[in-house]
Amino acid sequence: MNELILGIETSCDETGIALVRNGELLADVTATSMDEYARYGGIIPEIASRAHLESFVPTLDAALEKAGVALTDVDAIAVTAGPGLIGPLTVGVAAAKSLALALGKPLYGVNHIVAHIAVDELVHGEFPDKFIGLVVSGGHSHLLKINNIATDVVELGGTLDDAAGEAFDKVGRLLGLPYPGGPHIDRLSQEGDRDLIKFPRALTKGKDKHKHPYDYSFSGLKTAVARYIEGRQARGEDIPVADIAAGFSEAVADVLTQKAIRACELNGCDTLVIGGGFSANSRLRELATERAAAHGITVRIPPIRYCTDNGAMIAALGWEMVRQGVEPSGLDITVDTGLPRDVTIIR
Repeated sequence: MNELILGIETSCDETGIALVRNGELLADVTATSMDEYARYGGIIPEIASRAHLESFVPTLDAALEKAGVALTDVDAIAVTAGPGLIGPLTVGVAAAKSLALALGKPLYGVNHIVAHIAVDELVHGEFPDKFIGLVVSGGHSHLLKINNIATDVVELGGTLDDAAGEAFDKVGRLLGLPYPGGPHIDRLSQEGDRDLIKFPRALTKGKDKHKHPYDYSFSGLKTAVARYIEGRQARGEDIPVADIAAGFSEAVADVLTQKAIRACELNGCDTLVIGGGFSANSRLRELATERAAAHGITVRIPPIRYCTDNGAMIAALGWEMVRQGVEPSGLDITVDTGLPRDVTIIR
């Protein structure tokens, strides 16, 4: 099997185009509109949609040139069909449908969340028969039991309110940091004392731990940081930004890794794969590796360049679909902004 898969990602603000052949990444090109949102403190869907329209053809051309292939060489097209923002998703799916129709090639409308895990296969090789996937990003925090990356994914749990990345952005605003807050808090946290301020760890004790063994909640943590800052301001005290960043980062990484390791143990899995934009966080990577080693669990985390949204992750999941003979989507598919995590492909 030597099929060439074109992957298209437009779920949010990155226009990602990649080409994968026989499990090998030939090209991965991304255009982002992130810089346009700093003054708004968040993504503006209409701006993102227009940016995708402007960037799609140049990004596609750049990817084809980098891979040294022609568009007519493509054997199948994979595109993010959900979850994500409806405008950006629609741009990508419409483009993918047009290409599939013009080329007479099969179309695979795949799950963005599952693809964040699939991209690791391009880096670290084939997955084991079953493993746990932790997807952490600006809008998602999910624990998945993966029996087959293309056909059998079970959502064990997820965020009940704010996702990890979302909480970082909100705390970043509380600390007066630029958007997005994640990278800035990560940098500052390395200068602070992570043990100085003990922020809460939601759903990790007592009845909550048993009722929500795989679920996350970061809204209360964000509020605790806000109250801490307000208290110091009311007393006329300086705000220890680095120590707050360190304590907050530790609380998030602690809960994420604690539940992920528990998921591995309870489900008989000895491999944990972490993906998504927030998997670039240095403390999360460090603590996950440390705790996994203590429990005899292998941790796989793709390089930072594959953590944020990109075309490679979509092409990787598309490759698995083709390799395993999964029936493609129809040209009449629609996007699904709230696509369930256990649905790997839309038909």
